[in-house]
Amino acid sequence: MKKIIASPAAPKAVGPYSQAVQADATLYVSGQLPIDAATGRMPDGIEEQTRQSLRNLGHILREAGYDYADVVKTTVLLQDIADFGAMNAVYAECFTKDMPARMCYQVARLPMGALVEIDAVAVK
Repeated sequence: MKKIIASPAAPKAVGPYSQAVQADATLYVSGQLPIDAATGRMPDGIEEQTRQSLRNLGHILREAGYDYADVVKTTVLLQDIADFGAMNAVYAECFTKDMPARMCYQVARLPMGALVEIDAVAVK
């Protein structure tokens, strides 16, 4: 069974994709940019951008009936790998126990000039 998940609290997709897709007990959340859905703006700095990306991820997880504890895998894209430590400190605020598997790497560029983008896979 495939179900499209969309949270009005998270920013709308900026292309032809869904915020998330649930397939049976697995939820695939698209990469979340640090856009505040209420204002359409991105905060400054890697810490606040990471926090906003994770907030958006949380909104989508909750819309589907999941939470951070259900996340089994994330991918973190950074514009600059030198931001790894600062991103990691904020990331640890959401994932505090039984951490998900994760990949993190630097990319040449992210949409809308973002410093970070985070996707996730969650399982119930």
